[in-house]
Amino acid sequence: MVLLLDLMTTASMLFVVTAGLMMIFGVMKIVNFAHGALLTLGGYASYVVTQLKLDPWLGWPLALAAGVVVGMAVEWLIVKPLYKRPLDAILATWGLGIVIGQLIVMAFGREVQFVDAPLSGTWSVFGVDYSAYRLLLVPVAIVLCLLLTGLLNGTRFGIRTRAVIMNEDLASGLGIHSGWVRFVTFSLGAGLGTLAGTMITPLSSVDPNMGMPWLVSAFMLVMVSGHSMLSLMFTCLVFGTCQVLVSTYASPVLGGLTIAVLAAVTLRIRPKGFAHG
Repeated sequence: MVLLLDLMTTASMLFVVTAGLMMIFGVMKIVNFAHGALLTLGGYASYVVTQLKLDPWLGWPLALAAGVVVGMAVEWLIVKPLYKRPLDAILATWGLGIVIGQLIVMAFGREVQFVDAPLSGTWSVFGVDYSAYRLLLVPVAIVLCLLLTGLLNGTRFGIRTRAVIMNEDLASGLGIHSGWVRFVTFSLGAGLGTLAGTMITPLSSVDPNMGMPWLVSAFMLVMVSGHSMLSLMFTCLVFGTCQVLVSTYASPVLGGLTIAVLAAVTLRIRPKGFAHG
C-alpha cells in the first residue's frame, strides 16, 4: 500500500512541477530553461513566509503572484523579441535562469534552508499512516490538470490559444492578438512554476540549486507528452511509477536517471511522443 501511495504522490509531484513548463511549450514552442530558477524562486517564497512566522498556506498565493509578475517582465523584455528565433529564446531563458539563481544567492546565501509545511502529520489510508502533505498533492495535481485542460479546451482564451498553435498567421488574420496570447501564457506558466516550487519545498529543502534536478525531469516529460495536459498526466504516471520502482528495488541513484533514460528511449521509438499517433 505504501508503494502505491508513493507512486501516486510521485506522479502528482512530477505533474505539478511540469505543468508550467508544458503551458509555455505547448503554445510558444519554447522550452523555458528558466523554469528551474522559477521553482527555486517559489521555494524561497515559502522560506520568506516561514521566516516572517506567517501562515505557511500564504506561500502558495505569494509564489503564484511573484511568478506571474516575473513572467510578465521576462516575456515583455526578453522573450518577446525572440519568438522568430526559438534557439536564441532557449539560450536567453537559460541565461536568465543563471541570473535569477545568482540574485537568490546574493539575497539569501548558499545555505540549505527549511520551511514549514502547510499540513503536518499523517493520514491513515487503508490502515497505513502516510504523510498528509504528500497525499494532499494528489488531489491538487488532479484539480490542476482539470483546470488547465478546461482553460485550454473550453474557454475563449483556449480557442485563441489553439488557433495560435495551429497557424499563427491565419489566427492573426482572423483578429486574434497572438502577442497577447503568448504574454498571458508565459506569465501563467511562470506563475505555475513558482507555485510548484512552493508546493514541493516542504518535502525537501530550499537552496539556490533546488530547481535544477526537477528541470531535467520536467524537460524530458514535456518532450514526451506533446502539448496535452492529459497526456502529461499520463506520462507523469507512467514515468513516475518506473522511477519509484527502480528507486525502491534497485537504487535511488538509478531511480534519478530513470525518467531521462525512458524519455530518450520513448522519443527514439515515437519521435513525436505520446500525444501523437
